[in-house]
Amino acid sequence: MERLDSGGHPEGSGSEAGAAARVWQGMNALVLERYDRRKSVAEALGMSFSRVRALRRLVAGPITLRELAERLGADPPYTSVIVDDLVRRGLAERITNPVDRRSKLVHLTEEGEAKAAIATGILSTPPDALLALPPEDIRVLDRVVAKLLG
Repeated sequence: MERLDSGGHPEGSGSEAGAAARVWQGMNALVLERYDRRKSVAEALGMSFSRVRALRRLVAGPITLRELAERLGADPPYTSVIVDDLVRRGLAERITNPVDRRSKLVHLTEEGEAKAAIATGILSTPPDALLALPPEDIRVLDRVVAKLLG
């Protein structure tokens, strides 16, 4: 069993595992704390971030409520509450599924698509501190993140 130091890192702070733990903690702090855009986007759109997430999942096209729930990692009853709210706001509609007329699909209205685009713009805008890095550092980060996502 690996022993951890007082900071919760694997012992031997120079170790690759210790460095990886520090990088991971730093990435979490940057994305989820210092530059967390969830509050900004929720305030800009006047809705909870769970509704924003649903809007963004619906951009690709109409899907069933069950598929939306899976993409959100939420249960169908809660997803139904979210969709009901989006429908009330005029951002989404329930339409008959042409493949199975007994089921409904959820899709965005034009206004919903516009709000989703605003959300994407806010969430994808890099913070000034990242933009201020030297170009070679940005290229290295780009390469590393691509490897992690690949």
